[in-house]
Amino acid sequence: MFSITEPDGVPETPLLVEVPHAGLDVPPTLGQCLIAPARSIARDADLYVDALYQDAPLDGATLICARVSRYVVDLNRAEGDIDGESVEGGRGSPKAPRGLIWRISTDGNPCMLRPLPRHELEARLAAVYRPYHAAIAQIVARKRARFGFAIVLAAHSMPGVGRSINGEPGLVRADVVPGTLGRTSANSRFIDAVDAHARGAGMTVKHDDPYRGGFTTRHYGRPHDGMHTVQVELARRIYMDEAGLAPRDGQFAAVRAWCRELARTLGSERPSFRG
Repeated sequence: MFSITEPDGVPETPLLVEVPHAGLDVPPTLGQCLIAPARSIARDADLYVDALYQDAPLDGATLICARVSRYVVDLNRAEGDIDGESVEGGRGSPKAPRGLIWRISTDGNPCMLRPLPRHELEARLAAVYRPYHAAIAQIVARKRARFGFAIVLAAHSMPGVGRSINGEPGLVRADVVPGTLGRTSANSRFIDAVDAHARGAGMTVKHDDPYRGGFTTRHYGRPHDGMHTVQVELARRIYMDEAGLAPRDGQFAAVRAWCRELARTLGSERPSFRG
C-alpha cells in the first residue's frame, strides 16, 4: 500500500520526505463504493510527485510514498474527518466532501455510490491509513533519537490555477506554496530554507495560500518536541501538462533536480535557537 526507501551507502539525515497523494491504485477489496471516473482519480492525485522526489534518499533522506489513491482513503486527513454522507454514522466536518473519504471530486463529480459502511471504513483504515501513519511515526521517532530532531517534508502538488470548487476560479497560484500553519509547524530555519531555495531558482512563492497544511503538518509539526514539518505544494504547470496529464520534457527533469537539492538542503539544516 506504500513504499519506504531508506538511504543506502550514504549518511542518513534527519529528513523524511512524505508523499501521500501520488498513488493511483484502487484495490478491488477496498473500492466497492467508488464510482469516480479514472480521469478524476488522476486529476485529484499529486501525479509524479513521487518521481520528483525519488532522488532524496541518494542524499540521506528517507522517502515514504503511498501507492493507493486518496479516493480510497486520504492520508492527509484525520480519522474523524467524515460526515454522514461519506460514512455511515459520520457526525460532520468542514472538509467532509473531500475529507478522509472523498465523496465529491474537485471536478464536482460524485465519487461514491453510497455512504461507506462502517466496516468498510475500518477495512481501509486497517489496511492503509493506520499502517502508513505508524510507519511515519516510527521513522520520525528513529530520527529524533539519532539527531535530536526530525524534519518532515510533506510533498504535494496543486493545480496551477484555482478551480471554482475551491472558490478561486482562474486565480493563478504561486509556483511553490510552503504550508506551515502560519509558521508554527517548523523552526524558521527550515521554512526560510524552502523559501530561499524556491526564490533562488526564480520561482514565485506564497506561504500558506491556498494551503496551510493538512493532518501531517498538524500532527507531526511540533517544533518544541523536535518534530518539524513543512508542506510543500508545487504548481503542476511547472513540471507537467495539466490537461494532458503528462510530464513536460525538460521541465520535469529540472524540477526533479530542484526537489533533490531541496531535500539535500533541508537534510543539512539545523534548527535555530530563535524559533
